[in-house]
Amino acid sequence: MKPTDSYQENIISGICFLFILLFTYAAISKLIDFSDFQTQLGQSPLLGAFAKPVSYGVIISEICISLLLAFQRTRKIGFYLFYLLMVMFTAYIIIILNFTSFTPCSCGGVLEELGWTEHLIFNIAFVLIAAFTIYKTENKPKRKVLFSLSFLLALGSISVVLLFLLSEKEIKRNNAFQRRYMPHALEEIGSYPLESNAFYIAGIDDSLIYLGNYNAPLYLKLISRDLKTEKEIKIEIDNYELPYKRVRIDVQPPYFFLGDGTVPVIFRGKTKDWKAHTYSYEQAYFYDFQILDSIRLAFTTTSSKTGYTTLGLLEKEKDSLKVNLNHEIIKVQVDGTFDTDGQLLIDPIAKNLAYVYYYRNQYEIADKDLEFLKTGKTIDTISQAQIDVAYYEKEDAYKRGRATMVHRTSSIWDGELYINTDRLGKYESEGVLNSASIFDRYDIEKNEYIHSFYFYHQPRKRLREFRVMDDIIIGLVDDQLWVQRIKTEYYK
Repeated sequence: MKPTDSYQENIISGICFLFILLFTYAAISKLIDFSDFQTQLGQSPLLGAFAKPVSYGVIISEICISLLLAFQRTRKIGFYLFYLLMVMFTAYIIIILNFTSFTPCSCGGVLEELGWTEHLIFNIAFVLIAAFTIYKTENKPKRKVLFSLSFLLALGSISVVLLFLLSEKEIKRNNAFQRRYMPHALEEIGSYPLESNAFYIAGIDDSLIYLGNYNAPLYLKLISRDLKTEKEIKIEIDNYELPYKRVRIDVQPPYFFLGDGTVPVIFRGKTKDWKAHTYSYEQAYFYDFQILDSIRLAFTTTSSKTGYTTLGLLEKEKDSLKVNLNHEIIKVQVDGTFDTDGQLLIDPIAKNLAYVYYYRNQYEIADKDLEFLKTGKTIDTISQAQIDVAYYEKEDAYKRGRATMVHRTSSIWDGELYINTDRLGKYESEGVLNSASIFDRYDIEKNEYIHSFYFYHQPRKRLREFRVMDDIIIGLVDDQLWVQRIKTEYYK
């Protein structure tokens, strides 16, 4: 045997050992947490309908391939099967990342710590290593080897795609309702490129748009509404030592509030100097808050009394703070956690509160004193939240899996509710969603649907959030700010 042959044999043996180690470790990790592994597969948009056979099949395949690789006589077929399975794993991740709205994890051990992009790179690397190993160890003509590898690549990819098509997945189309679209209802004022997609809308007034930044929580970007000027300011607070995790700023000139519900703390200041002092500390944990006026905030929290999502009111009374919860506004359907998920809004004109559910065709209206007023319905027909909630033994926790999102993000102005949704009605084409977002408009007082229109933006990007003020709609789409005006004939 030549020295080079011995060297190559050592490399192949090392690769074989690496493959065995990977699949053995993966199989054992899945077996140890088999209940969670099967539950995760059950929540997968691709494999949900086949969770039970796939959970057993993957583990058995990994163990069998490891055994085939362990013996010289069966090593060649082991390499081919390893390559095929890794191709299928890679195709699965590509589809999860690009064609589904929910990305579960179906791996065990340290692989759970990898993000989906890193996991994809990891899998691609092993697919290439396996292909290289087969190419080097096969004695038949290299053209036939490349054909075999190409055939397995196609077979593995097509198999996963077929599973994706056959398995139950979120359905956007709903022929049970039909929208009234206003043609070309908006006129574009302009768009403004941002440095990243970490910005959020902190507030708007007659002349400025206030953008917060999740990556720089104490900084605000002030952009003129005509998109011609910008300014950056830094907010000063009187306590920098708290364990902040989820800071958000809400601006309503001449005041602004800065809060983190995980601490929990809220600061209040004036826009004339952007200096904030502690308004509330350890009064109430919250998920979100909205400004009612200079001394009152509405917020969402989990009630210690019921364990469900609840609306609350935080009010300054002389030198003390009063916290009031109303457990009757948000209605429980399934578990009181995921089924009640929604967005809290405040009408700056009417001063009413609106809570728009994400997973059902309803919204709740309350007045500024947190007194329930009415439940409204949107034109979609999903009145019962369609959510897959599963229990994970390892973490002793319930997690949301696949869910049909009815309302994505909303805004309210002067008694009218605007809702963005991806749900398609009768006669609607999915192609328009590549370059536009659907807005449905409602009259809250009459509880009536008014009409719908398209908010056009850069292609293949999704609207993250928006605000309405008078006839102006301000939207954030990925890393771009859009300002558009509702045409006079459609506004009021």
